[in-house]
Amino acid sequence: MNKPLIVVNFKTYASASGEAAEQLALAMEAHSNGPARMIAVVSAFDLEAVRRVAPSLEVWTQHLDPVGQGGFTGWLEPQTAIHRGAQGTIINHAEHKVSMEQVAALKDQLPSDFPMCGCAADVDEAKSLAEIGPTFIAVEPPELIGGDISVTTADPAIVSDTVAIVQSVNSNVRVLCGAGVKNGADVAKAVELGAEGVLLASGVTKASDVQAVLADLVASLE
Repeated sequence: MNKPLIVVNFKTYASASGEAAEQLALAMEAHSNGPARMIAVVSAFDLEAVRRVAPSLEVWTQHLDPVGQGGFTGWLEPQTAIHRGAQGTIINHAEHKVSMEQVAALKDQLPSDFPMCGCAADVDEAKSLAEIGPTFIAVEPPELIGGDISVTTADPAIVSDTVAIVQSVNSNVRVLCGAGVKNGADVAKAVELGAEGVLLASGVTKASDVQAVLADLVASLE
């Protein structure tokens, strides 16, 4: 059985950028052999440094663009990201929306074994993403992102409904849930609802005791 995923989006928080990103990655690496598959999703600026200081931690980049090497100033070109250590990517996050055509073009450009997680605001968007076939789909109602109430509490049906519709479209796609996830109870509820893990940010990146939060997140999985 695959381990449940705990995917932490570092965003561009001061507490998860630069040297702070490296320290957070080290804290996550300490739990990487536990009952969850720990994944750090970092800024492209921090990708190489985080991979260097936490070599056994799985590290994704926060966004990639479906462009090649050449005249693409300011775009995030996948081949270089992979060369610098990216082991996966998210796409279409609520804070960086793109078209379904761009998601499909990126998927076509990435290696077949390179994980891509498409973010969905609702069940309909999750269905559209499932038709493209990313490795994962993370359902995250935007109004709950960064809040104190987990989607598993505020709207559990969106998680179970997303799992059902995604499985009906493409049984190879795995569903994560996010928005407001803060603790191990949220992780346990996500798994109970059929998700294979969680995508969270501030619950870890803004924590005063990161090690305690990470330990709590995996406690229900042991």
